[in-house]
Amino acid sequence: MTEQDWVSERFAEHQDRLKAVAYRMLGSPSEAEDAVQEAWLRVSRADTSQVENPAGWLTTVVARVCLNMLDARRSRREDSAGALPPEPDAGIHPPGHADPEDEALLADSVGVALMVVLDTLTPAERLAFVLHDVFAVSFGEIGAIIDRSPVAARQLASRARRRVQGAAGASDAARSAKREIVEAFLAASRSGDFAALLELLDPDAVVGEVRGDHAVAAFFAGRAQAARLALVDGVPAAVWSHLGRPKAVFMFTIEDEKITRIDIDTDLDRLRDLDIVVLPAGDKERR
Repeated sequence: MTEQDWVSERFAEHQDRLKAVAYRMLGSPSEAEDAVQEAWLRVSRADTSQVENPAGWLTTVVARVCLNMLDARRSRREDSAGALPPEPDAGIHPPGHADPEDEALLADSVGVALMVVLDTLTPAERLAFVLHDVFAVSFGEIGAIIDRSPVAARQLASRARRRVQGAAGASDAARSAKREIVEAFLAASRSGDFAALLELLDPDAVVGEVRGDHAVAAFFAGRAQAARLALVDGVPAAVWSHLGRPKAVFMFTIEDEKITRIDIDTDLDRLRDLDIVVLPAGDKERR
């Protein structure tokens, strides 16, 4: 048997698993298919003389392809993000034909909550969580894929797991009246709807040194273009990120369905300690 024949047989033998890994990593049937095809191009040209564990080797190749695709996807999103307003001085199917059973399997295997927070994880967190919790890949193998130590790989998976579990526990908060008010405020801010902002603000609303509903509405009207609705430590808020890292968090104090205070925190040390889960945009944000 030639080396090429051996590679072809091993790839065919493990192809279903490789497709499953790519699908759960990327969440897209078409991208998963692309990842597996790219992996085949790589392994077909590789030196296999030192390969002792074909399944592990092929999984590593596919995982690295997926990691590159996740990095590229993240970069595209960051490049398309707008700028923050100035702060106050203070089994897979062909592309386009996802089987409902595959979608259900994805949700069951990685958890429904992950579907909400999946895109908020860094590529390394996502890879560590999916490979370990879904496919039982060791942290030693995961660390080798992402050029980290096994301990660092374990920490990445643990961090991702906490965010998934936190999103599940915060599902009620995500649907709360406070979320609707924050969401409406962001939508009004983006569209420059001054009247709508006034409706949401308490007459004595405060943002840093800016005081009074008219002053606060004027400050935010037409701004906050890149701020995203989020749960910050389980509480509806807004966050602005740059290059995938939170740079500002907007926390809202609401009394009697009116916003009385907005605190903007840009201290990077504090932000790193926060559990931030970006939420999908609702109807108000998409208008």
